[in-house]
Amino acid sequence: MPDQHRQILAPLPAASSRILVRGATVISMDSEVGNLPQGDILIVDGAVAAVGLHLEAEGAEVIDAANMIAIPGMVDTHRHSWEGQLRRINSNAASLEDYCNATHFSFAKYYRPRDIYVGNMITALSCIDAGITTVIDNSHNSRTAAHSDAAVEALLDTGIRAVHAAGAPVSGTWDTAHWQGNLARLQDKYFKNHPDGLVTLAMMAQLEPDQWAVARELGIPIVTEFFGGGMAAELDDLHRKNLLGPDNIFNHCTCLPDAGWKILREAGVRVNVCPRSDAHYGIEDGMYAWQAALHHGIRPGLSVDNETSYSGDMFMEMRVAFYLQRVIGASRRLGGHHHAEAPTNAFRLLEAATIDGAACAGLGHRIGSLTPGKQADVVLIRADDLNLYPVNNAIGTVVHAAERSNIDTVIIGGRIRKRGGVVLGVDREKLRSVIDESCTHLFNAAGYQPDPFAESFAPIHLA
Repeated sequence: MPDQHRQILAPLPAASSRILVRGATVISMDSEVGNLPQGDILIVDGAVAAVGLHLEAEGAEVIDAANMIAIPGMVDTHRHSWEGQLRRINSNAASLEDYCNATHFSFAKYYRPRDIYVGNMITALSCIDAGITTVIDNSHNSRTAAHSDAAVEALLDTGIRAVHAAGAPVSGTWDTAHWQGNLARLQDKYFKNHPDGLVTLAMMAQLEPDQWAVARELGIPIVTEFFGGGMAAELDDLHRKNLLGPDNIFNHCTCLPDAGWKILREAGVRVNVCPRSDAHYGIEDGMYAWQAALHHGIRPGLSVDNETSYSGDMFMEMRVAFYLQRVIGASRRLGGHHHAEAPTNAFRLLEAATIDGAACAGLGHRIGSLTPGKQADVVLIRADDLNLYPVNNAIGTVVHAAERSNIDTVIIGGRIRKRGGVVLGVDREKLRSVIDESCTHLFNAAGYQPDPFAESFAPIHLA
């Protein structure tokens, strides 16, 4: 990546050896730790050392968290980060075809490595800003080795925790020769000497066992866009050949019949669901598969998928998931289904956005809860802001009322990345400049004339 495009962000500061978060309302997401109306969190060398009352730590950097709610960092288990500069370009999309026309079949083929860097960078920064401390980066537009490097370097430079799932482009031409050894090259270059670093490696591929074998030789997870109604028939053969396992991460899983869910459970496949994406693009029946997964003993993570049509925060994902689940249950009961699922609650959705998302990412042993020994990924939400105060229910406030602007502090692996409501180390003038340059290049290359007031389902009119 050219140095001038990596100078938008200041070098990440070293993590304080000790941080004491004092006086927060703590939602730990750990039943043994519990929740505290007013408690402290001690962070030592990047990990949670203790959660309790009146903690002391000589020489620690103290964060006064009175009137704040502390939660674990949220986890987005499926995001096409490279599309960051295409935000809301296709707000009224109504199908996967609309989405693909606005990404893969138009702008994607004109991405330079610097555009991949910019897309991943602004996605990662906005995740941090919104309290998402971990993202599974589904990178299906790395056309050359330089594109792949740019994607990884953007994640490293922002300081987000990420699983970078490198995948081949969907359309256009690309350097197919580099794919033969691209994953091994990335592992050697960025990850071999940092197996416990913030960014780790995965493969993005469809139901392609030959490709999966490469990932398995490297010991990395495999991410797949899986639509159950159209792809379920392939599961039985894969399962009989022992080609499905806990290293598989399936996105969407819409319309999957019971037999397919049984296979995923038996094989230990990890699942994430997309409340907004599935509804927005009418994927199969348009209903996210969270309740179906739970019914079959699988606890899925939640994912944003992309920002080309809507926002990139987990607060909205939890709310849409909450209400869709309740609407479907009420509709079933009204239709005489007396055993329809009971209405869900806010805590269950917060689990999906934190501890369950961590498990889906394969990081449940490291993040997802404020448990002593885990990495210190912590989000502090200002509870005395006008839209939140008074906080009569902390969990309800987080899930139903909080938003990005209420997030005061974000800590990732013991390093403070947002403080006082501002993401640290970002030159905003330079950031806007490189984003504008990238958009201008992509729009001109594709012959696209932007219309800020477009109302059509697919406002992409390419020359």
